[in-house]
Amino acid sequence: MSGHLAAPNSYASIATATGTGSSGVITFSSIPSTYTHLQIRSIGRGTSGSTSIRITVNSDTGSNYARHYMYGDGATAGAGNSTSQTGADIAYTSSSTDLSNTYTANIIDILDYANTSKYKTFRVLTGLDVNGSGGYIQPTSGLWQSTTAISTLTLTLGAGSYTTASQFALYGIK
Repeated sequence: MSGHLAAPNSYASIATATGTGSSGVITFSSIPSTYTHLQIRSIGRGTSGSTSIRITVNSDTGSNYARHYMYGDGATAGAGNSTSQTGADIAYTSSSTDLSNTYTANIIDILDYANTSKYKTFRVLTGLDVNGSGGYIQPTSGLWQSTTAISTLTLTLGAGSYTTASQFALYGIK
């Protein structure tokens, strides 16, 4: 991607998933290694107050993840980081404590996911508008400290379940 946007015909749909209302886990498995990058697009809502989405790769729950983030809601701003984590908390959903019928959008880029010579980097943009009465935006970066090619991605909600209206799509970028 090298700082350039990918052409629309560069994206190939690999898989989609929908929340069940009874599970807080979405897994994309058997990801082919034939693309340069991956992208997950989601719009979601959780059934609980916890809204973080933890990404784990290839079932690795060792302390091999890190993240950096910034956020703003129009009134406050902040930033932070974490290292040696057992998953990358890099995406979010709106929750039952937000106004009804609000959903959070996420675009998660997984760069060079099949390259076995470098660690894997995540680039995420998260945003939510609470029906004109507030909202936030959060750019985040994450790192999985492994040179293993990615074949499975699991997105686990911090608590509760993904609602049945939550949608996830995995794309390969040529």
